[in-house]
Amino acid sequence: MSLHSEIFEQPACLDMLLRTQRQKMEEIASLVRQHAIHYAFVAARGTSDNSGRYAQYLWGAVNHLPLALATPSLFTYYQQPPLLNGALVVGISQSGQSPDIVRVVAEGRRQGCLTLAITNAPNSPLAEAADLVIDIQAGQEKAVAATKTYTSQLMTIAMLSTALDGSPQRWEELAGVPGWVEQVLTLDGSLAQMAQRYRYMDHCVVLGRGYNYATAFEWSLKLKELTYVVAEPYSSADFRHGPIAMIGQGFPVMAVAPQGPVFDTLLELLRYLRHEQEAELVVISDQAEALALAQSPIPLPAAIPEWLSPIVAIVPAQLFAYHLTRVKGYDTESPRSIRKVTRTQ
Repeated sequence: MSLHSEIFEQPACLDMLLRTQRQKMEEIASLVRQHAIHYAFVAARGTSDNSGRYAQYLWGAVNHLPLALATPSLFTYYQQPPLLNGALVVGISQSGQSPDIVRVVAEGRRQGCLTLAITNAPNSPLAEAADLVIDIQAGQEKAVAATKTYTSQLMTIAMLSTALDGSPQRWEELAGVPGWVEQVLTLDGSLAQMAQRYRYMDHCVVLGRGYNYATAFEWSLKLKELTYVVAEPYSSADFRHGPIAMIGQGFPVMAVAPQGPVFDTLLELLRYLRHEQEAELVVISDQAEALALAQSPIPLPAAIPEWLSPIVAIVPAQLFAYHLTRVKGYDTESPRSIRKVTRTQ
């Protein structure tokens, strides 16, 4: 098992979640409805934090559930946790072993909140601290860089949203995700060739907005931890408020720009970056206008609902980071300075 093989396991992982966990999601959704939940309070780190960013958009838009990302240091070092009245307290962690995430969930339970663990380790300290546990069922992930656990977390968040919403149409749309991921995996060879162009890249920015704000952060993280490129993620709106001044001729800009309400503003920005700043663009999109602007276009399958696009769009980004790591001559399985399980306080 390798990073590359784990990337290719994702359609099967996502399909299994859909086939085996729908009833569990509907049971949890029923329990959530029984409580006076006013908002979600999510504790996570690293890749799991990016899953939380996806939930921030999805649960907010579809379920009208505001989401706050926790500041775990208030629970550990400062020992001054906020009052969590009315919160669904959620811990998201692949390993379920980070003490600060466990501490947030345990404190939520102590305050009488409904607590939920989303983890790949159902017997972990995080799972033991929570009232409810969702096993993302991704199987063992040996590579340090998270891939299948990330998309499984996203799928879990999307399934829970759909169970809370109760829409049959959304369940039908969810069923298409494994097939769309299978389609983008066919880009593997072309992405291996594309990565050659960026052999000497040592910095870039990664742009996304809306649901794919999470994708920009996760793509950036994969580039940092695997290729050691200084990859800075931004909302395309925040990017205009100062950081755009970095861009000059040949500066690499990665962008995730599928169809949806934020597409037009992203397209306008990409046109400016390409034609006025002469930037080097790598664009993941299902829209021909955006792909035509890129020196390195990465096409997505057509007709993916925007709310599900982050589960699909991150997969070619993972492959891009994997192949760039190999091109640069680095270890794809064990990046320097980091471990599979990180225990922060």
